[in-house]
Amino acid sequence: MTSKPRILTGITTTGTPHLGNYIGAIRPAIQAEGQAFYFLADLHALIKCQDASRIMQSRREIAATWLALGLDTDQAVFYRQSDIPEIPELTWMLTCVCAKGLMNRAHAYKAAVQENQQAQDPDKGVTMGLYSYPILMAADILLFKADQVPVGRDQIQHIEMARDIAGRFNHLYQGDYFVLPNAQVDAQVEILNGLDGRKMSKSYNNTIPLFASEKQLLKLIRKIKTNSLEPGEPKTTEDCTLFQLYSAFSTQAEIEAMATRYAEGIGWGEMKNVLFEQINRQLAPAREEYQRLLEAPDYIEQVLQKGAEKARFYAAPLMDEVRQAVGLGKFI
Repeated sequence: MTSKPRILTGITTTGTPHLGNYIGAIRPAIQAEGQAFYFLADLHALIKCQDASRIMQSRREIAATWLALGLDTDQAVFYRQSDIPEIPELTWMLTCVCAKGLMNRAHAYKAAVQENQQAQDPDKGVTMGLYSYPILMAADILLFKADQVPVGRDQIQHIEMARDIAGRFNHLYQGDYFVLPNAQVDAQVEILNGLDGRKMSKSYNNTIPLFASEKQLLKLIRKIKTNSLEPGEPKTTEDCTLFQLYSAFSTQAEIEAMATRYAEGIGWGEMKNVLFEQINRQLAPAREEYQRLLEAPDYIEQVLQKGAEKARFYAAPLMDEVRQAVGLGKFI
């Protein structure tokens, strides 16, 4: 009998959860079948953000988001990354076997160097956190022997790096200490567009907050860029942010019906109203629960502490094995 896969997903705690987070990571994770590990990637947050209040607020908001959307914490392991001391410990051990050349090829680092082309120092503004964070991500995954890691295409490289690092460690210390993870990409929802048609991202300031009020949600949807085609003129669904967003919240039958309305020339104003109703109807109940949870930080903390205990139940035995493998085990 085949055992269920072990799935791991994390969201960096540097901002308010948006529709892209929900469609690309949270919803498929909650719906996935298997042994699930979900975490707040607050150590990763320190790489890009030195605003302590922003990180603290984001941690609360993201935790409340997962709970409001129905995460079953009795079944899943739900925890803060920073509550698991084995993660930074394993990060260091993996750092000691990871080739520098592998980190030189990381997309984020290469992009930073590219931006510095005109500067005398190609590493200007590059911290060791930015440079080596794929190793921290590898530790997140390998510590819990995750089989599958749901990611967008822009994150596949990091899963491949985790596999490389795990294979290197297993080879050097002659054992099967780590499971080699696989990237799980859903081509239909991998990247959701934002207000300006680019990938929805806090970096582009083009996001739609997941639990925006009805008034704010409608206002933001009306800001989504469209072309100049008039009502009655046939419209294509390709590369249309409105249609992509609608599809993410609709059944196949609804998507096909909307494609017909596009061909018939639905007006952009009407389409934006339809999109608002579709999203708002689905998110309204969770929005109410989200607001309630934000006013109950003690409950959120209790859930996360319980989750940390469960996570360390899995992490501690593996770290004992790893310490022994590298020569850092106990004398007796």
